[in-house]
Amino acid sequence: MSYRMILNETSYFGVGSINAIVDEVKKRGFKKALVVTDHDLIQFNVATKVLDILDSAGLPYQIFDKVIPNPTIDVVQQGVEAFRQAGADYLVAIGGGSPQDTCKAVGIIISNPEFADVRSLEGGADTKNAAVPMIAIPTTAGTAAEVTINYVITDVENRRKFVCYDPHAIPIVAIIDANMMASMPPSLKAATGVDALTHAIEGYITKGAWELTDTLHLKAIEMIGRSLRGSIQGIAQDAEGMAVGQYIAGMGFSNVGLGLVHGMAHPLGAFYGTPHGVANAVLLPHIMAYNAEFTGDKYRQIAKALGNTQAMVMPIEEARQAAVEAVAQLNRDVNIPARLRDIGMKYEDIDALAVAAMADICTGGNPRDTCIEEIKALYRQLY
Repeated sequence: MSYRMILNETSYFGVGSINAIVDEVKKRGFKKALVVTDHDLIQFNVATKVLDILDSAGLPYQIFDKVIPNPTIDVVQQGVEAFRQAGADYLVAIGGGSPQDTCKAVGIIISNPEFADVRSLEGGADTKNAAVPMIAIPTTAGTAAEVTINYVITDVENRRKFVCYDPHAIPIVAIIDANMMASMPPSLKAATGVDALTHAIEGYITKGAWELTDTLHLKAIEMIGRSLRGSIQGIAQDAEGMAVGQYIAGMGFSNVGLGLVHGMAHPLGAFYGTPHGVANAVLLPHIMAYNAEFTGDKYRQIAKALGNTQAMVMPIEEARQAAVEAVAQLNRDVNIPARLRDIGMKYEDIDALAVAAMADICTGGNPRDTCIEEIKALYRQLY
């Protein structure tokens, strides 16, 4: 058995690390950036933290701020055109998963124009060329898109989200500066934080998991579990813990895959525009319970990483229950909605949602094999 690990060429961490962008751009000889972000991050002066640094260094750029949550095929195609019109030679993504996913798709299509329809990028597309060089700067502690080979695009016409995974899409530089995440509202910090925990837990129990990624995911679970509550309250040490913890989770799951939480969350985003982190957060403890008997001894380690000092000596059934309850309690503590109806799911859509979830590429990595009828039952149970 052989295993593959793909990571960024270079990553920077710590408060103030955003200033490293100047040296990276200059030493790589880049001439002009297309900055991919969204309007709110411009309006609320989050993206301007980066733009001011570029301005001070005399580094030219053009802004594309048309990104929306759950970015669509149309948004990607607008970004491709913006890149061409700008005469840019590299990309800077500022934001959460949506700007970064958009940026990845734009970079791939510029280098591989035969995929300009966007839909043909679904799954592991056989791209021949590396994407346009991309510097990724996250503003949320959750998606870890800055370190993954994955990106997700919404097909509005067909009411579906599709996952793309391509080693050519990984950013060459990631800058993880907790100051870039500080101004996010508590509800967003909560949702993206549990999204990061979902990445760590699903990556730990997915069928493709192995020893190295297990080590990464357990450390991520520990860091997120101890840091999320405090980061929402604005505690600087915990904000830094979340920034690094979510990145570590991305190092792992990008290389081994995810599971049914993501498989069921993606259709919610496609049908209703549900924020991805919120959908994952609502689903996570319930799908953990569904998977529990198919995870061997791993829930002991999850419970321990989340602070249960007795997890290693409990009967396995109790340890599994303790892991699920620790996640459920974290959800309650950070005010995650309890039911899918609370985030806009419609009961009459359950059959269609289940079909989409079953077809989602993440579902295949789930430790427990599933079927459409069981997924329907889960949606009903969680409604």
